[in-house]
Amino acid sequence: MATPYTPKNILITGAAGFIASHVCNRLIRNYPDYKIVVLDKLDYCSSLKNLNPSCSSPNFKFIKGDIASADLVHFILLTESIDTIMHFAAQTHVDNSFGNSFEFTKNNIYGTHVLLEACKVTGQIKRFIHVSTDEVYGETDEDAVVGNHEASQLLPTNPYSATKAGAEMLVMAYGRSYGLPVITTRGNNVYGTNQFPEKLIPKFILLAMSGKPLPIHGDGSNVRSYLYCEDVAEAFEVILHKGEVGHVYNIGTTKERRVIDVARDICRLFNLDPESQIKFVENRPFNDQRYFLDDQKLKTLGWYEKTSWEEGLRKTMEWYVSNPDWWGDVSGALLPHPRMLMVTGIEGQFNAPDTSNLDSGSVTNKFSQNGMLVPSPKSTTNSKSSLKFLIYGRTGWIGGLLGKICEKQGIPFEYGKGRLEQRAQLLADIQSVKPTHVFNAAGVTGRPNVDWCENHRPETIRTNVVGTGIGFKEEDKANFTGSFYSKTKAMVEELLREYDNVCTLRVRMPISSDLSNPRNFITKIARYNKVVDIPNSMTILDELLPISVEMAKRNLRGIWNFTNPGVVSHNEILQMYKEYIDPKFNWVNFTLEEQAKVIVAPRSNNELDATKLKNEFPEMLSIKDSLIKYVFEPNRKTFKW
Repeated sequence: MATPYTPKNILITGAAGFIASHVCNRLIRNYPDYKIVVLDKLDYCSSLKNLNPSCSSPNFKFIKGDIASADLVHFILLTESIDTIMHFAAQTHVDNSFGNSFEFTKNNIYGTHVLLEACKVTGQIKRFIHVSTDEVYGETDEDAVVGNHEASQLLPTNPYSATKAGAEMLVMAYGRSYGLPVITTRGNNVYGTNQFPEKLIPKFILLAMSGKPLPIHGDGSNVRSYLYCEDVAEAFEVILHKGEVGHVYNIGTTKERRVIDVARDICRLFNLDPESQIKFVENRPFNDQRYFLDDQKLKTLGWYEKTSWEEGLRKTMEWYVSNPDWWGDVSGALLPHPRMLMVTGIEGQFNAPDTSNLDSGSVTNKFSQNGMLVPSPKSTTNSKSSLKFLIYGRTGWIGGLLGKICEKQGIPFEYGKGRLEQRAQLLADIQSVKPTHVFNAAGVTGRPNVDWCENHRPETIRTNVVGTGIGFKEEDKANFTGSFYSKTKAMVEELLREYDNVCTLRVRMPISSDLSNPRNFITKIARYNKVVDIPNSMTILDELLPISVEMAKRNLRGIWNFTNPGVVSHNEILQMYKEYIDPKFNWVNFTLEEQAKVIVAPRSNNELDATKLKNEFPEMLSIKDSLIKYVFEPNRKTFKW
């Protein structure tokens, strides 16, 4: 038995996620003398709300950042005097790994490597607990009566488990080569409160709550073992203090359940008929029949499962019934085969790699305050070639962000040198670059606002050559002629309807997480002396700009309302600004009639119907949820513990 270990300063990676947040909250609650530092990039399946029980504790500190940032990790280890690392951060959803495997390699393998190297260089780490999965063992024989033990061969069968096995090899190598004090855990499926509903149990609970069918991959005979989150948090508490360096510990249970039985149990909790509520759907590319662990080694340290399946499932159900909006709009995750983008924002983190299979085609793309154009192929052949973007608007806000996205996704691109009003210069750019897509993010919007265009009409026409109302659809014609800027945009949109290789995206009141940018709508209205309070559609660039690149890859075309679903008023935004950024901030409203006396050109106020975009990208958040996740949460000023 190893000598009991007492840490001082613990770094927990990924602790805004599901399992790690329960571990963090438990340690904060039970050990006030430990300093807990959380490093999390706040990916789509994580939330600072998961850490609410810890936020007010003096021994808790949150740092928003990526484990793949070597400089940041090194800085944290030194400045926080970290002696212990509990490494949970990872991409974990198997379904996503089949369509976006490079993201899993980058997060799970490269991110782990960065942490290990920082530990080696600083030389101060006394425990490195690496969190892996039972899936690294591969499929267990259906008739096996003894589960995989810690020395069993690793035989991963999907991209997710392969990256976790690869990370384990690095951990083992650093333990043997450099003497790093590593411990590895391999756990069964975990369920409970706060879990993002891409996973089976919370997904089924939310679907059952709304009376929707429960989709089961294949025939539902696949067997899994489930542990309640608090039992697992206790297991990590035990391993932290009693685990032996160089060892692997399975965190498991011998109580197995078929997927179809899980669905039936959830149906019974909601008094639903399983026969009519369960829907069998196409299986995923490879679905292991069974995972089964031998958990005796961990039990020798004093841990054992305390929560029965019935009790844990009831607690989980009650939590989701009480917190149905915890994750906001999760309709994309509730699909039978979810297709999450897994991007965390673009102002500071252009990290999503390009993993799509792409059909080549001749493309024209145009971006403007009301639109961006994306391609249509000349043929439907299966030939595949790499992308190359030609982007106009290098010095502009959106054009600059598009370039950063391309850099991070590894998409070759060049900025156009020609001016839009010079046809010969544009042709020369196209002949020189030979792009697959042309993004036009150039345009005259006016500074500080569109009033500039009223007195600079020739310049506006040269560069640029929609509407007011509610529920404005893509097929509706432009009807707002109050400003010269809007007139020029309407002219261009009408002309481009005649081209079948163009996809126009109507951007509206763009917002990003960079609150220092003077073009950011929030930055603008926060500086105004007075504002009107009118609901409008808006575009959260951190979420939607990566979608624009994905639209190019899919060769989408036509007109698209490129805004987040729903509307938000000026007052609602400023109230969020006050709550998240500046509690002393105040503002004054005035009427449209009063506004008209101080502006040159009238303003359009409208709601764009984003149904078409939402149907193509069901994971897209509503405007208010997107504002919180991508803009206000990352900039929250109260998280300075």
